[in-house]
Amino acid sequence: GYSILIVDDEEEYQTVFSYILGSHGYDVDTCSSGEEALALTASNDYDLVMTDLKMPGMSGHELLNALKKVNPDLTIMIITAFGTIESAVQAMKDGASGYFIKGSDPESLIVEIGKLSKMKELEVSNEILRKKSSGPAAFLTTRNPAFAEVLKTCEKAADSDISVLLTGESGVGKEVLANHIHKLSSRRNQHFIPVNCQALAEGMIESELFGHERGAFTGAAYKRIGRFEEANKGTLFLDEIGDLSLSTQSKLLRALESRTIERVGSNKPIELNIRLISATNKSLREEIEKGRFREDLLYRINTLEVNIPPLRERKEDLPALIEFFIRLTQVEQKKNITEMDEQTRAALLAYDYPGNIRELKNIIERLVALSEDGVIRGISYLQAVEEDRGYTRRAGYPADRPLRSARAEFEKQYIEEVLREQRGDVTKSAEILAITKRQLWNKIADYQIDYKHL
Repeated sequence: GYSILIVDDEEEYQTVFSYILGSHGYDVDTCSSGEEALALTASNDYDLVMTDLKMPGMSGHELLNALKKVNPDLTIMIITAFGTIESAVQAMKDGASGYFIKGSDPESLIVEIGKLSKMKELEVSNEILRKKSSGPAAFLTTRNPAFAEVLKTCEKAADSDISVLLTGESGVGKEVLANHIHKLSSRRNQHFIPVNCQALAEGMIESELFGHERGAFTGAAYKRIGRFEEANKGTLFLDEIGDLSLSTQSKLLRALESRTIERVGSNKPIELNIRLISATNKSLREEIEKGRFREDLLYRINTLEVNIPPLRERKEDLPALIEFFIRLTQVEQKKNITEMDEQTRAALLAYDYPGNIRELKNIIERLVALSEDGVIRGISYLQAVEEDRGYTRRAGYPADRPLRSARAEFEKQYIEEVLREQRGDVTKSAEILAITKRQLWNKIADYQIDYKHL
């Protein structure tokens, strides 16, 4: 829902505004100072901040300026007394979206916030439409019989609400297909909420999925709506579901069976109507045998299982994908690519892409960045692959295997070594490796590194 933060040093006004706005279906948090407001907005995405102008310490005007520096698009409304309307008008010149005079008819406030809420809905809808219109059509057309069968199966699955499990190597485009199923379904006008279970911080997974109440645990200074609630009436996509802990798997199973969730710190059940699509690059049956995945949860999530072939098995689609990523990347990088030399094109078509579509995209981005005079040349490709996969030659490494195999083996061993030194801390390890945390997660998945048990 539309979330509002009330900032007022007088608690009675916090109570009044919270009651009025809450009774109209808005999610309301309150605090008593500008300093508290800055802390809350740093850890929560509010749609609207309503602040009194005159407060001890940081004034409402100072808070407005501080918030606008951090997030120029944040909607801020001023709460003012009758005698300070002039200050409110000045605040509007500095970026406030409106003001409300204390003691005025609350109905006018509800009408004004209703307008702001509708504008937010339109912005979200336009963003969704923008993403849909620029969607990767190249991903959803194919000359490969196996992938054509996958697309056909996804289209049939979209007609019902059955749970779908997408399997395949890291980088094959599981989220793209999950979104494709959603767009073809009766829920297409509702939200598609993707969640990367692999990237969720340990200890915060349940709060992320199910939400929490204020005060549910140390640091829970505000109520949080979880991903399940965000996806209500729409589609929830749980990527890398095999990385959830057994305790979270149990709660997920309960939520799917009862069609209800409880926020952390609450025993009030919230009824939900969602369509679940899951994905994994692991063999969940092997994980069950190792005691790391619940068999009853697998039965619940894989009413239909769809295996997505790796890119090396559908090379007939490479020309279209290469052209798509070049068009996309040249716009992003503000470059004009006019041609690619034959050496580079041949190398791109011959490469096996162990990182699949994600790796192809990264390589094209590097190629475009290294291009000169609008031409992508072979030397650029060789540099791109070397830099993109981050390989380093180590003296004395056994010279008895293909180069690609040796590179991959060294990279896996080195990543394991760093993770072991950092006791499985992915964030610190990524900093040491000088790559992003997401890139490290992808490599952990690619090489099937059991980072928790090194």
